[in-house]
Amino acid sequence: MIFVTLGTQDKPFLRLIQAVEKQIKEGNIQEEEVVVQAGSTKCESEVMKIIPYMDQNTFDMYMKQANIVITHAGVGTIIQGLHMGKRMIVAPRLAKYGEHVNDHQLQIATNFAKENYILLLSDFEKLNLVLAKAKNFIPKAYKENNQNFISQLEEEIQAQLLLKN
Repeated sequence: MIFVTLGTQDKPFLRLIQAVEKQIKEGNIQEEEVVVQAGSTKCESEVMKIIPYMDQNTFDMYMKQANIVITHAGVGTIIQGLHMGKRMIVAPRLAKYGEHVNDHQLQIATNFAKENYILLLSDFEKLNLVLAKAKNFIPKAYKENNQNFISQLEEEIQAQLLLKN
């Protein structure tokens, strides 16, 4: 099973839903059920099971069952998946598409990808290639390093603030 989670952000992330659905219709996802926790993203699908919101127990159940997790770049979801040893494809929400207020998710996902914890999906047209890579991807075992992560995140935030000013 592939579990797609968009989080509970108040902005839609239809771009990711459409990319996954396209891969199903093109036959790049064939034998696996796809379950989507869509949050505020309003969508329907004939090829995916769409659930707007889930309680924590249901969310955890789908995370545990998933062979691959495709997710927005929410830190909580990424860390939960890493603790479970999940192969994760992380697709950052971007401000230019109205998916978030800024591009902090891109920095978060890039940092996790550099450390070989996750696979970064930056070009949604190449989801088929990332899915193929995910089948053999072995994520690096996650080790808590909160202080280093916080330092890197603070640097990224400061850099973003400087760019805006």
